[in-house]
Amino acid sequence: MKPTYRLLALLLFSVSALPAAAQDWQPTERIDHYNVNGTTPMALYQSIGERGPKLSLGRVIAHTTFKLTWQRDYQQQGAACVLATAKPRLIITYTLPKPAQKLAPDVAAKWKAFYEGIVEHEKLHGEFMRDLTQQIQDVSIGLRDENDPGCKKVRAALQAQLKPISDAHVARHSEYDRVEMSPGGAVHQLILSFLNP
Repeated sequence: MKPTYRLLALLLFSVSALPAAAQDWQPTERIDHYNVNGTTPMALYQSIGERGPKLSLGRVIAHTTFKLTWQRDYQQQGAACVLATAKPRLIITYTLPKPAQKLAPDVAAKWKAFYEGIVEHEKLHGEFMRDLTQQIQDVSIGLRDENDPGCKKVRAALQAQLKPISDAHVARHSEYDRVEMSPGGAVHQLILSFLNP
């Protein structure tokens, strides 16, 4: 079965009362490799189909996941409540293939171009995740309700804003993959260039 190219996104929100002094943030990026066997392009590609990350619809070439948690400072100001700060912790993990055997120079050159194209594709998924995190932070900080003892209304208002942001995020990833994997798309071209003599 030919591997397909899909995104697995894990979106985990955590609400905390810990103060977050700084608004600036940077994601943590990790790369996990899985080994593929073979010394020819076709053998390597077949091994990807057998050993690639297993998602709901089968094996994939590569995928990107993320974990997003927050430190949020809800402040009671008389009867009002304000979300004063929201500091994200974003961990992006790229899972990518790696040959288990040493490759001949010509195959190694083809693998390098193939791998770099996969990395470029996955890194844009990572950029989408950064954008999502920034959008959430932008709608979070300063969220306020004038009559909210216990800060329940502000928390509910935040959750209501997260769903459309998350839905748009998922749709963005899906459309990007659809275009990239369609005939003539960047990922489709990568595979053809790798496998063709």
